[in-house]
Amino acid sequence: MPILNEKQKLMRRIQQSCFALAEANLYLDSHPTCKMGLAYFKKHKAEKEALEKEYTEKYGPLTAIQSDSDKKWEWVAKPFPWERGES
Repeated sequence: MPILNEKQKLMRRIQQSCFALAEANLYLDSHPTCKMGLAYFKKHKAEKEALEKEYTEKYGPLTAIQSDSDKKWEWVAKPFPWERGES
């Protein structure tokens, strides 16, 4: 397995949080009042939001919607988040 740089590690953590949220979403569709399921979803939602904020501050936007500069369209200024090779 290749060694990941910090940017790639952060992206992996975001992907893991997204996966946990998708699974919790499916579970809650059939168990909408499960307190443990709701708590799990809330925890991973907060984690994902914090990780995305950290990523955006360090490396730029994860999605075009997160671009908010008045000076330059940031979304195309750097390699896209899924592209490898840049730290």
